[in-house]
Amino acid sequence: MPLEKYRYIVVEGPIGAGKTSLTQRIADCAGAKVLLEKPQENPFLARFYQDPARFALPTQLFFLFQRINEVRELTQMDLFGSQTISDYLFDKDTLFARLTLSEDEFKLYQAIYQSLAPQAPTPDLVIYLQASTETLIERVQRRGFRYERSISDDYLSKLANSYGEFFYHYDAAPLLTVNSDNLNFVDNDDDFALLMDRIKNMRGSREFFSLGV
Repeated sequence: MPLEKYRYIVVEGPIGAGKTSLTQRIADCAGAKVLLEKPQENPFLARFYQDPARFALPTQLFFLFQRINEVRELTQMDLFGSQTISDYLFDKDTLFARLTLSEDEFKLYQAIYQSLAPQAPTPDLVIYLQASTETLIERVQRRGFRYERSISDDYLSKLANSYGEFFYHYDAAPLLTVNSDNLNFVDNDDDFALLMDRIKNMRGSREFFSLGV
């Protein structure tokens, strides 16, 4: 497995990009620990999709504290003593906040985030899964999670654009951007092997992977 040099790998991408499935497969292949988001534990999430203006702040703060508690434990448990694959990047938390919160709420959120952010470890590698809005819509509808039924196509479009802008400027860790529209890393062994080979042969701090690229 060509990932030994990466002790902490993060797979990221908008809702429906496939980050959790890919995280699990990489971890299974590498024999690594898995750190997954737990949206089902957020008591505000379903209500946020129904009434974003009212429930954006509690939803965001719940995720913020949930994530910092988990990544902080990685550091306390000696992150570099074992390999960990995660399906979320703590740094991206502000992406959702900026998209969903009012100006005053965002100022409050920023103050809390900035006090917590120094406690989060920096990944050795970030894999960003790109996908078109059409692909995201199709995947979200196909998997049929109850709390996602109210997600609008417009929200998914804005989210995909926000992810693109965020990772365009991201430079805190090595970044592999992957176009996942025509790649199936979960069910197609050839696609998964191609990705693993691309990771193994990364030379720069920012690279792009797609079929034919």
